[in-house]
Amino acid sequence: MRELPTRKNIRLKDYDYSQNGAYFVTMCIKNRHHILWDEESIVGANRVRPKLSNIGNVVNYEINKINTVYENVNIDKFVIMPNHIHMIIFVKNNDCYLAESCGRTRFAPTISRIIKQTKGLVTKQIGYSIWQKSFYDHIIRNEEEYRQK
Repeated sequence: MRELPTRKNIRLKDYDYSQNGAYFVTMCIKNRHHILWDEESIVGANRVRPKLSNIGNVVNYEINKINTVYENVNIDKFVIMPNHIHMIIFVKNNDCYLAESCGRTRFAPTISRIIKQTKGLVTKQIGYSIWQKSFYDHIIRNEEEYRQK
């Protein structure tokens, strides 16, 4: 029997992805299919914002909902490309959110949980999964990195 390859962990070891910070995230479509833009979209000088496909509209709706699902998470900017999505996510945990002193215990979501839930909600709405496994992330450490992303 052939052994399956071991996936390497692409997350930063021992880093708490629920802590305050800015994160640049990329989610890709399985097999790099171009399904998020309408086929007739033209990209160039005459068309700055291409038309999203029906699936692209579902993705757009779910990304815009993230800010309301998690009160301490803000999607600062995002762009939907034909076969992937880029997002800058801000996590702003306060002491009350993490402490039991507020009368209830609540846990801050990790970036992985936010992405997993978003992918799951899109999958549920369209009836099948369009997503490549996992996602790419980069922890934004300063203003210069933020501007680059």
